[in-house]
Amino acid sequence: MKLNERSVAHYATCDSPTDHAGFLRKRVERHHHHAHHHHATSYQRRWFVLKGNLLFYFEERDSREPVGLVVLEGCTVELCEAAEEFAFAIRFDDAGARAYVLVADGQAAMEAWVKALSRASFDYMRLVVRELEKQLEEACKSLAACRQSPRRSSSSSRKRHLSNPALLPLPEKPAVLENGYSTWGSGGAVPGGATCPDRDGAQAKPPPLPPRRRSAAGSAVGSPAPGLSPGMTESPVSPETACFSKLHGWYGQEIAVLRREWQERQKRGHP
Repeated sequence: MKLNERSVAHYATCDSPTDHAGFLRKRVERHHHHAHHHHATSYQRRWFVLKGNLLFYFEERDSREPVGLVVLEGCTVELCEAAEEFAFAIRFDDAGARAYVLVADGQAAMEAWVKALSRASFDYMRLVVRELEKQLEEACKSLAACRQSPRRSSSSSRKRHLSNPALLPLPEKPAVLENGYSTWGSGGAVPGGATCPDRDGAQAKPPPLPPRRRSAAGSAVGSPAPGLSPGMTESPVSPETACFSKLHGWYGQEIAVLRREWQERQKRGHP
């Protein structure tokens, strides 16, 4: 691959976004031409900058030009066994290609570099784009299916509700109103003493009687209190009573008697 050195050097040092950067030690092997062809291994500390699928390395962090470049295509990044700790290697598919052995300063730095370099190749980005396109296509198909069959979804939900009796809505009954108030008959009984059959065919029970009230003198309401009309001594709360105005008048008579007694005491000068 032929690269324009000036363009590459400018790209390495320009203000374009950097995917990863940091110090790494790069292994350098020197061959000594002796009888046993001894290999001397040493490590050089370099400043590495990753931009896209290009890995630059500089002598120093503030260097103006890179001293080397690794194009991360057709390669694998893997941990390797070396005398140095936290070492990993960049190996290429070509058998005659050079492998780069790099050493990080710690475990976290090594993991970060391996992750960043593994995602830097164009092949990896192409796989990611294909996967995203597949997910987008499935989402569009699902949305189109939902838009085309709204009735089907509503009918299915209705069937689901019908299968569960607890979710069935209660049948609405017309409330019996008199003078703008709901009467005893709106709870299931019909005004005039008639009763309505319930769902099982049985007759609905009348509304329960309220607890017996006591007058100011401590006597039960059943005994006629002074000032109450004889015809209203009996509680009108009975199955044949469906008029709220009658209940209001009956319960209000005791208040009227107490009010008259209080007014008479005030006239006589008693507190």
